[in-house]
Amino acid sequence: MGRLFWKFFLAFWLTLLLAGAAVGSLVWLHQQQRVERAEPTLAAGPRAALALQSAAATLRHGGVPALRALLDETGAPWSPAIVYAVDRDGRELLGRSVPAEALEHARRLLDGPVTPRATRVVRFDEASGLLLFVPPGLDAPARPGPRPGRRAGAPEPLPAHMIAAIGLLASLAFSALLAWSLTKPIRHLRRAAAALAEGRLDTRVAPLMGRRADELADLGHDFDQMARRLQQLIASQRRLLHDVSHELRSPLARLQAAIELARQNPERTEAMLERIERDAVRLDGLVGELLALARLEAGSTLPPLETVDLIDLVAAIVDDARFEARASGRDVTFSGDATAMATVRAELIHRAFENVIRNAVKYTGEGTVVEVGARLREESGNQPGAFVLAVADRGPGVPTEELEAIFEPFQRARSGAPAGGFGLGLAIARRAIEAHGGHIGARNREGGGLVVEIELPRRLA
Repeated sequence: MGRLFWKFFLAFWLTLLLAGAAVGSLVWLHQQQRVERAEPTLAAGPRAALALQSAAATLRHGGVPALRALLDETGAPWSPAIVYAVDRDGRELLGRSVPAEALEHARRLLDGPVTPRATRVVRFDEASGLLLFVPPGLDAPARPGPRPGRRAGAPEPLPAHMIAAIGLLASLAFSALLAWSLTKPIRHLRRAAAALAEGRLDTRVAPLMGRRADELADLGHDFDQMARRLQQLIASQRRLLHDVSHELRSPLARLQAAIELARQNPERTEAMLERIERDAVRLDGLVGELLALARLEAGSTLPPLETVDLIDLVAAIVDDARFEARASGRDVTFSGDATAMATVRAELIHRAFENVIRNAVKYTGEGTVVEVGARLREESGNQPGAFVLAVADRGPGVPTEELEAIFEPFQRARSGAPAGGFGLGLAIARRAIEAHGGHIGARNREGGGLVVEIELPRRLA
């Protein structure tokens, strides 16, 4: 059990104890006030009324001797009620001691206004001057003798110390159960975080939460989502490092081989220098692509925002791509709206559009045309319509299961097409578009080929 458990436990327990003590004190004070304010009362139940009526009738018809005989007979312990007969001097007929408070209350009832309640509680005989009443506590029913197999009398109430002990144990059990229920998922999260720190990225917490449906269960699901994302990122990073090392190893190996051949055969030095230059340019391009990708993923040192016309930007890229495409027997066409102003990081957007269009030119078949179309969606409320760019080629296409993977670094489709470049162009394009809150996706085209569509929200500064 951790410190949090004891904090919860002590807090709940002390709260229950204080609440119980406060309620008990209020109840006790209320009862004390009632006792202090209450006047001594006389027995007024049905048994007391019957006994009082019998005594009054006996006095009225038989006189004081008959009443004395009746009271002497009914004074036995089994009597359901005891009637006191007190004269004007305060002497009881049988010489019994009379509770002073009861006698005073009986006289107040007699001197006050005559009410049905007073007639049920006291009786006064003017001929003899006797006041008849039943003191409090003497109207209890007679207790029958014990029967076989049954307990005699009513059960005795529990002592105060036993009631306190039961309340203490109940509060301890409740507080411990509640504290354990609250700290259990936290302990699971702590162990899962420790396992994650040790490199066990497949650790999950949600299965351990059971059927909980509270904020702690939501925290467990968020932790699992974080762990799953970390696992994907680290796996992607490891794959990226592997791919980078593979991409760097080949040109470095060719550079070393060219240097050795130039040393062994000085006559081929010029040819080897040309090869070294080509591989150096390739390495420079690879390093530049990797730096651009790292900058986008880190989200730092990004170029400033500029307000540009996206239609003009795409048209300029298409003009350059068309010039290169026609040299290899291909062509590029463009159709779009008149204008589409947006505040973007122009350098990133230019690079993303250029990567997608040049990728389509590279993979489209000879004698085919790459179709580039740009349009604006309808405005939504006060927000301008999004800019949509579609680039369609007539290449070999991409297997359906690889349509998402081609936007990852160093991923090339297994379509049999020539694998020029480094496999970073579409990955850079995706990061650049997502950095602007946009979306990029690909789908196969009817009749062969691939369509890459970019949707970019327009924001005006």
